[in-house]
Amino acid sequence: MRRSIKKPKKAEETPMKKNKWVIVGGVMLGMVALFGLLALSFQDTAAIHGLQHYLGLERNHDENVVYDISNGLPPAGGIHSARWQNCGIYNQPVEMKHAVHSLEHGAVWLTYHPDLPQAQVEKLRRLARGQAFVLMSPFPDQASPIVLTAWGLQLQVENADDRRIPNFIQMYQLGPQTPERGATCRSGVGEPIG
Repeated sequence: MRRSIKKPKKAEETPMKKNKWVIVGGVMLGMVALFGLLALSFQDTAAIHGLQHYLGLERNHDENVVYDISNGLPPAGGIHSARWQNCGIYNQPVEMKHAVHSLEHGAVWLTYHPDLPQAQVEKLRRLARGQAFVLMSPFPDQASPIVLTAWGLQLQVENADDRRIPNFIQMYQLGPQTPERGATCRSGVGEPIG
């Protein structure tokens, strides 16, 4: 009588074990993607060198406010009108007291020297167009060709091709510095052309 020797059965993977590896793989892939996005985001935001910070800005309303712009730059916050400037593109200067109120609502004020070449102005308009909280206007006697201003923040640039411009808009339009997040940039004063 011959005995047959049974080989031990290979342990089969149960559906539960297979699902476990799919889940672990999915989580790992998600973490790699998240770290990649964070790295790209950090790379873009780290590129904003030359950013000026202004602290302790008052937020009261005064229709007769006068700004000290002897430095050749728009105000980056402070006392302002009770009425804000409608966001959009303007081809004439806007009143500073209204623009500052728009900054308080989360707007980025993109100003340029009136002598900036038209091709540069058009590049800026393309960046501003369609942005709900961007206010663009010329600023007479501006010290720098282009200045970006958000509440308490300011950046001077020389050329409309500067990559810091879209980075600034992305970071500070309704950014963390916004004192009155959720307020509108419409139904104020002014009629933008775009």
